Amino acid sequence: MRRAHSMDFGAEFVEGGVRFALWAPTASEVGLVLDGADHPLSAAEGGWHRAVVPGVRAGARYGFRIDGDLVVPDPASRFQPEDVSAPSEVIDPNAFAWSDATWRGRPFEEAVIYETHVGTATPEGSYAGLMGKLEALRDLGVTAIELLPLADFKGTRNWGYDGVLPYAPDSAYGRPDDLKRLIDRAHALGLMVYIDAVYNHFGPAGNYLHAYAKTFFTERHQTPWGAGINFDGKESGRVVRQYFIQNALYWLEEYHFDGIRFDAVHAILDDSETHFLAELGETVRARFPERHIHLMLENEANQARWLERDPSGRPRQHDAQWADDLHHCWHVLLTGEDAGYYASFSDKPVERLARCLAEGFAYQGEPFKTLDDHPRGEPSGHLPPSAFVTFLQNHDQVGNRALGERLSQLADPGKLALARAGFLLAPQIPMLWMGEEWSASTPFLFFVDFAPDDDLNKAVREGRRREFKSFAAFADDTSVIPDPTAEKTFLDSKLDWAERTRSPHREVLADTKRLLAIRREAVVPLARSGYHGAKATLPRADVVDCTWTFGAGRMRFVANLGATAFEPDDLSGRVIWTNAPDGSGASLPGWTGVFVTDSLQ
Repeated sequence: MRRAHSMDFGAEFVEGGVRFALWAPTASEVGLVLDGADHPLSAAEGGWHRAVVPGVRAGARYGFRIDGDLVVPDPASRFQPEDVSAPSEVIDPNAFAWSDATWRGRPFEEAVIYETHVGTATPEGSYAGLMGKLEALRDLGVTAIELLPLADFKGTRNWGYDGVLPYAPDSAYGRPDDLKRLIDRAHALGLMVYIDAVYNHFGPAGNYLHAYAKTFFTERHQTPWGAGINFDGKESGRVVRQYFIQNALYWLEEYHFDGIRFDAVHAILDDSETHFLAELGETVRARFPERHIHLMLENEANQARWLERDPSGRPRQHDAQWADDLHHCWHVLLTGEDAGYYASFSDKPVERLARCLAEGFAYQGEPFKTLDDHPRGEPSGHLPPSAFVTFLQNHDQVGNRALGERLSQLADPGKLALARAGFLLAPQIPMLWMGEEWSASTPFLFFVDFAPDDDLNKAVREGRRREFKSFAAFADDTSVIPDPTAEKTFLDSKLDWAERTRSPHREVLADTKRLLAIRREAVVPLARSGYHGAKATLPRADVVDCTWTFGAGRMRFVANLGATAFEPDDLSGRVIWTNAPDGSGASLPGWTGVFVTDSLQ
């Protein structure tokens, strides 16, 4: 089985040689530099420049000469062996032989996601290193791994959100075929693989689009990173939209990824009649009708509109959104923190948790304190639980802390055990952050590498410390905040897999594995049977009681988040989990809970 995605952008093997194409609407002159030799490009309508060069082989290096001087990499480069500013490499995607011809993916209801950063997930920090951990993840009960962004970034270490060449998997982790081997092996083990994609901005180093395609961006829209990407421009919008839509199709087709998580879509600003997100979702659905493709959003705006289902219950555009609200409720309850956006959840954390469990969003149009009381969110109670990806931790919530502490370092282990069961057994789609399954002791810190650009490194270093100076813990001394540009910060973030066999990590790992086995056996069959609705109540101010109804039965979760014992009413059905001392859940001391199921057939 061979796979290649054909597109208008970049270098592509065609009859007669390799076709090179660059969209450069604001350049006066464009040429091709191939293995050090200059070749002419033919200018075409709409700002395109193309040429077919015979005799080119895979491995050739090329770039584009702009206005007689600057040589830039291909913005649709399939690989950058020497970083973002060096020549691109011609890749023949048909050279890789896949062994997963019958793989169609898995239904989303079966997803247990493992979010991971390739560079710190293993000692090797590579695709090959991660491939060696796949069997352990499968045996744990994980069914999907989600890779932080791979788009080529400046330097050798980065979270991935500073990518500037969206089609080129970064060489820090291996070659394109190494990534394909990872995905091929995952599919052989029954694991799905998702990729995180950033379509809202480019990183601060190595982006040359301004030199030849100024209309790729627009001052009409402003984002946290500056001028917005021009998704709705009258002259350029069509090409810009296709650049990203083709990127999504490329990952799904050429690399056979099973889904994509789209970063911060609230920063994708588009005034078109059909928003880019709608076109993106609909295009993917039409392109792969026979595969289980899962599209997930990070969206601070809580817009349920992108998650709507058709009459058969299938997503019209996107499958799910990261459920930040639910995370914030659990975090407040577990840690007592109330700074920043946690302030909008600390007033009524139990009540808001109940709403999240039953309806997805805690805020569905109500004033949001963190946004100066502006309304946030849209009604979401009609959506199924599978429209929400839930988590207690992720790369953001850990890594954006000054010291990168994991939740296991901040919360009482007993309380955390209840929360772990509460999100792994609830019918939403659960996501673990790498190492969470054993309460890893290693932090996940913010790290970058913009060398030799010392000015940019200095700006990042000083900005990081300035960001946390307003926090009481660092007001007098920010020197304890790790230097994000230092290699040590990156190395300190690498997981120590050996600690999985030591206490207390061994016990947490066993608990996670047990919970995922319960999910597979008791929760997934219910979720597959069709969703009929949910209802959550607060029988006491510190107690959550939520029931989800499916075609095949009901599931109920009662959690006592207070200090005084609570006895649930009418606790009928089969207890699938409880941490109550009596083993029945009939009496729940503080910070204990029970999951019960019963059949409707």
